[in-house]
Amino acid sequence: MNSVLAHADATAGTVAPADGARGRICPLRYRYGPGAIARAETRHVQVLYVIGGLYGNVPALNAIESMARMEAQAGAQAPTLCFNGDFNWFNVADREFAEVNLRVLANDAILGNVEAELDSPADDAGCGCAYPASVDAGVVERSNRIHARLKATARRHEDLLGRIAQLPMVARYQVGGCRIGVVHGDAESLAGWRFDVQALADLRQEPWLQSVFAAADVDLFASTHTCLPALRRVFRESGAEACVANNGAAGMPNFTGDLAGLYTRVATTPSPHPVLHEMRIAGAYVALLPVRFDAQRWQSDFLTQWPPGSAAWLSYFERITRGPAFTPNRALAQPRAR
Repeated sequence: MNSVLAHADATAGTVAPADGARGRICPLRYRYGPGAIARAETRHVQVLYVIGGLYGNVPALNAIESMARMEAQAGAQAPTLCFNGDFNWFNVADREFAEVNLRVLANDAILGNVEAELDSPADDAGCGCAYPASVDAGVVERSNRIHARLKATARRHEDLLGRIAQLPMVARYQVGGCRIGVVHGDAESLAGWRFDVQALADLRQEPWLQSVFAAADVDLFASTHTCLPALRRVFRESGAEACVANNGAAGMPNFTGDLAGLYTRVATTPSPHPVLHEMRIAGAYVALLPVRFDAQRWQSDFLTQWPPGSAAWLSYFERITRGPAFTPNRALAQPRAR
């Protein structure tokens, strides 16, 4: 959920952690394993948008829905929208919370850690992000405060909270011949970091990647959670190409000096929209697409809910107005061969 370039392997037991651990643990209830993805019901579609990390950004949601309408009006099948978690975060005002969730839940959606913790009776996991040790304690503490405020808002919307609580942790699709596992974190856990850009660059992870693609029976994993994008080819033992597409954040900037969000598009035809990068996987077109939302309106909406000095302002406003210290080359770079 933050701009972190590290992998966390933390797990949680049944004992409530100390305050310093809240936001760093990965609750046992988050773990599903790749077999759950293999067993999930497959939905066959022609065009799939996987939208991770909307973070309550209504202008970004407007832009994505407009892109979907444009495709439908062009005569293609209307895109299927799947929000793969953390569609809530900054939307702590009642109107924004209701609008975001009503619109998202009209489509396909799975849980992110933000949503998974909204109806948790305890606060043992904080925001549930499972931040690695490299993340400053102040960032973790502020994230826990942001989530506590969001959770208070959610409790005033019982119907929506009940619908969110029923969402699954994984989803499965097929586009042409391409089998897709949609997750929030990684192939094993809702808050896993092994699809983080730095983890994917580590060649020592190749055996694990081979194993989870086989166990999940997919050609593509579409993820988010780590808040920075990565698009990586993976060569399976058979020689066939597979891919991890981590869209970073649909509702926040992903690159230095570029205020656009990103989402993942998978389709039987090339994208009609500008792409950051597009590749073919199992006969389908897989692309990261910029979300060019109304940045001025979004900054105004954000400041109304999170004024200067607030927890979210301290952690995120510089990224919202300037982008993170990250480049497209890093998102698209492939690991060097052994």
